[in-house]
Amino acid sequence: MSLSTEAVPQIPPEPANSGKWTTERVLEVRYLTPAMLSFRTTRGKEFRFTPGHYARLGITADDRGIVWRPYSMVSGAAEDSLEFLATLVPGGAFSDALARLRVGDAMQVERASFGFLTVDQLATGRDLWMLASGTGLGPFVSILRDPAVWRGFERLIVVHSVRRSSELAYRAEIRALADEGASTAGKARLAYLPVVTREAGATTLAARIPTLLADGRLEEAVAPLTVEASRLMVCGNPEMARELRQMLGARGFATTRRGVLGQMAFEKYW
Repeated sequence: MSLSTEAVPQIPPEPANSGKWTTERVLEVRYLTPAMLSFRTTRGKEFRFTPGHYARLGITADDRGIVWRPYSMVSGAAEDSLEFLATLVPGGAFSDALARLRVGDAMQVERASFGFLTVDQLATGRDLWMLASGTGLGPFVSILRDPAVWRGFERLIVVHSVRRSSELAYRAEIRALADEGASTAGKARLAYLPVVTREAGATTLAARIPTLLADGRLEEAVAPLTVEASRLMVCGNPEMARELRQMLGARGFATTRRGVLGQMAFEKYW
């Protein structure tokens, strides 16, 4: 559902004590499922980020004041607005406020962006794997919207695991990008592998990503994983990230440390 038809009021001047953040206005709210939504806000003129970064967002939650949570940008770095993907957590202070969000409402955005899930955290490689569960897809959409990544790799691979097919956010856009890349010379090829785990027959593969990696089906479906050619980015459920870090580490993949670029990167804001 979209709530983007309401008029957006003018943003008032910042209060004197808001040096760490700007007050933005909600431009659009769109529900993919009753518990998953994407939303867009205005963007401060000085706000900068690298695709894969996250921002700290604040919403006034009744008598609790401003409640802050980190959310990865879905929007491209050059876009005029900021876009985010979120899941509502029952009973969560931020989620309760987010569920009431409407076009024109105020939202605070810290002036700085953060994170290590960026392409520049990886050594040069041929294939870029982006492994996501749930709303962990968000930063990868931002990366896919960056023209530089299409020039920097020969192949881009998005694996998105969800419980229900209705949670396959941005699938139409990703499929369109895959079709466009396949027909454009000098541009990376994109492989999109959706994985639905709780709807029998919804997708060819239906197990958790760590399971698919362990039994070889993930590589059979796309391409072999090698330390020499493959670069991996992981975002989503913390347990999935922990398992993948251990499994990939056992195969010789490493994260960036002490200035030595590695072959894999993980989001760390949980």
